[in-house]
Amino acid sequence: MDKLEMLYEGKAKKVYKTSDPDKYIVDYKDDATAFNGLKKGTITGKGVINNRVTNHLMKLLEGHGIPTHFISQLSQRETLVKKVGILPLEVIVRNVAAGSLAKRLGLEEGTRMKKTVLEFCYKCDALDDPMVNRYHILAMEYADEEQLDKICEYSLKINDILSQYLKDVGIELIDFKLEYGVTDDGELVLADEISPDTCRFWDIKTHEKLDKDRFRRDMGGVEDAYKEILFRLMGEA
Repeated sequence: MDKLEMLYEGKAKKVYKTSDPDKYIVDYKDDATAFNGLKKGTITGKGVINNRVTNHLMKLLEGHGIPTHFISQLSQRETLVKKVGILPLEVIVRNVAAGSLAKRLGLEEGTRMKKTVLEFCYKCDALDDPMVNRYHILAMEYADEEQLDKICEYSLKINDILSQYLKDVGIELIDFKLEYGVTDDGELVLADEISPDTCRFWDIKTHEKLDKDRFRRDMGGVEDAYKEILFRLMGEA
């Protein structure tokens, strides 16, 4: 299969057409951004780690009945995926108050939520990804009712699967972002990535941050945190 022209370049990935019209290639970059691109930098090796961690977790979720866009890993940085139309929504799943939620609600970071919280944001950098609710989503036709119900069902199930899996390797899943797409035949699937870029991972015992917050907050040790996630999930240094 041939890799053809680039379709899209985002903050963390490039997407290419292939000679098969139903398949794309995703190429993960080392570029790092925060605050919708206001802060920029490089995390050495990030692309390789995010590609491998994402594929590892996508295969785990597929094994538990969650449909995804993943087909196969092509190289350390490149993965073959199903062609999907990405819904213009970010789904944030929150187990513990951190980041913008803690700030917005005046909660101490680390406060465990009494119930898992689902939040939705409209994907639009120019508007700073504003938060929307079910009524907005249906009114603006970002997704239909059946898709939205499935998104909620899948997101909560993904949270259960990942939380238990990560707990077994000493990681607490604080919160994470998901994106969904629709295939040409109308199937809703999990897309984008699941990585230290899109999740808050804390060490269960020490609460050390093992994710992109180290970059956002100038905490140092960013590369080591990403490597630690790869080591715990896949046993590789």
